[in-house]
Parts: sequence; structure tokens; C-alpha cells
Amino acid sequence: MRAFVFPGQGSQSVGMGRELADAFPLAKEVFQEVDDALHQKLSKIIFEGPDSDLNLTENTQPALMAVSLAVARVLEQAKPGFIKSAKFVAGHSLGEYAALTAAGSFQLSDTAKLLRIRGSAMQKAVPVGIGAMAAILGLDFPDVEIIAREAAQGEVVAAANDNSSGQVVVSGHKAAVERAIALATAKGAKRAILLPVSAPFHCALMQPAADAMQAALANVKILAPIIPLIANISADSVTDPDKIRDFLVRQVTGTVRWRESVLYMKSQGVSELVELGAGKVLTGLAKRIDPDLTGRAVGTPKDVEEFAAVL
Repeated sequence: MRAFVFPGQGSQSVGMGRELADAFPLAKEVFQEVDDALHQKLSKIIFEGPDSDLNLTENTQPALMAVSLAVARVLEQAKPGFIKSAKFVAGHSLGEYAALTAAGSFQLSDTAKLLRIRGSAMQKAVPVGIGAMAAILGLDFPDVEIIAREAAQGEVVAAANDNSSGQVVVSGHKAAVERAIALATAKGAKRAILLPVSAPFHCALMQPAADAMQAALANVKILAPIIPLIANISADSVTDPDKIRDFLVRQVTGTVRWRESVLYMKSQGVSELVELGAGKVLTGLAKRIDPDLTGRAVGTPKDVEEFAAVL
């Protein structure tokens, strides 16, 4: 049994999706629909760069979603109803929006607009230089939670991404994150390094962005997904549109509980995670979370054709 998973920020690279658009007219239509929704030639940035433009959070988020949905649309054309071949969908942070769109909860144009708002609001929530994020490698989530509490000292720092055993990301005020790095190193972390990010995502400093998403999501129709979503905020299945709306708001400031989400899916019979979109980040995490899981990345025309043949 499989689940479809959708990548988040950090999986982007200039040129992603270009081969898909060249090979499949339906994929090209997805990029055009996103361009039209945003009144911007985002596809040109996706395919040609420069990196500095693609890595702007307000561009990165709809760009990664567009690549994932291009893959999903081509698979849907090859195997109508393909999404039902999985038990669940899930996405890492912004990937949750791609997951919900693939499962029929959102219209593509609405998702593009929501992610533009989300990316812009997350970037603007904290002035540049005030916040930071760091990867803590070699310590597990409960240990990092304790470290974050010790490091706060009146500032904000939180365990933001529980990606896998031994891979946790902290986020918050820069000084507090630096204290967390020092504490983690003293407590035996293999590595503790600042990440090259533009804002401290998934912590309380993102509250202005959460408020912006609450307002934006209030005006968008959300349908129940065709198959359940495993939500970042709960690491459990959800299909109720009102709960989904609430979880997407809370997700902005909350921990991405990816490790727990994957383990929950495994407990429900999932043995394979199929990553739809750019890169192979989630595919790589699958084995680290549980050696019994298999991962498969589907992001190129060859990947799509090979996967469609076994659907």
C-alpha cells in the first residue's frame, strides 16, 4: 500500500519541471495556469532562473507546488483516478497544499494564489537578520525540544521540523537559535548548523503569517479530499474541510511532524512513499524514519512513464 507525498521548501532547483512541460502538454498547461493565476511568468523563473528569484519564498512555494501538480495531472491523464491508488496524501509544509490540490480539495489557481500569499507573509513576518533556523543532527526530537526550552531565555526558539530520527530543525530568534546550537553540540549532536533560509519558519514568530493565512483561507472553498490527508500539525488523518482550514493556519507556526506522520502512515498499512514533484528529499527521509519503508521519487518524464506503467 502506498501514500503520495509532496515536497516542501528546499527541494527547488532551477530547471525543475522543464522536461515535464516539454514532454507533456498537460504539464505545460499546469505551469500556464499558475502563471495566469499569479499574473506573472513564474514558469520562466522555474525553468530559467535565476536562483535568487526562484529562492524568494513567495516564488518558491507556488513553484514547487506547480511541479508537483504537473506530475499529478500527467499521471491522472495516464491513469484516471490514480490518486485513489494510495491510502493517504501528505506534504511537507507547503507540500500540504500540493497534496490537497492533487486530492481535489483545492482548485489549482486558488492554491497558487494561497501559496503566493503564504510565501510573502512568511517572508515579511520577521525582519531579515532577526530570525534563523538550524539543523540539529544526531539528536532526536524530545532532546531537541528540551534544548529549545533551555535556549529560549525569554526569546522564541522551537523545534520546527521533526524530519526523521536524528534530524530536527529549530527555528526562532537568531540569538536563541545560536544558543540552541551550542547546547546541542554540548549534548552530543553530530552537527548543529545554521541553515541558509530567509526567515524562521514554523515557530511563534510566524504569527503574522498565520493571521494572513486565516484571512486568505476564509475566502477559499475547500472540498473534502478524495483520500485522507495526514496533516503536519496532527500527524493524523483528516478529511473535514473545516479542520483542514484550521490545520493549515496552525501549520504556519506549528511543528512539521513529518517523522510521526510517516510512522502513522506505516501503522495504517503503508509500505511505500511515492514523492510527486521536485527532488528526492522525502524519498531519502523514508528509510531513515523506518528501514522497512520504500521510497520512490516521480519528477521526470521517465519517472512518470515508469510509474504510470505500474499503477
